[in-house]
Amino acid sequence: MTTSRVPRPSPDGTRDDATNARLEQENAQLRHAIDSHATVDQAIGVLTATHRLAPAAGFEVLREVSQHTNIKLHTVAESMIAWALGQPLPEPVGRELDAAVRRRSRRQGAPGAEAG
Repeated sequence: MTTSRVPRPSPDGTRDDATNARLEQENAQLRHAIDSHATVDQAIGVLTATHRLAPAAGFEVLREVSQHTNIKLHTVAESMIAWALGQPLPEPVGRELDAAVRRRSRRQGAPGAEAG
């Protein structure tokens, strides 16, 4: 008995339409996840360069901005990249970004706080 989620092809080597549709949907979801991850990584790079944050701190800043504005993380990241290319930040993103960077800077500058 097989425990695989993917049904085996029929004896003629084809899959049914439902299986093909599911596999196409999973493939699209994986492509979207890879694109979103790359966008987030680029935005972390922007934060690292502009605010002198460590990459882990840059991710935390993006996460905080996303949570405080109720905007998806990859959308916040896209806004950061656009800002680096000369476009203005949306007002709530800019406001929360400033606040998150200030919080992060206070934590890094506090006695006994980990730098980095």
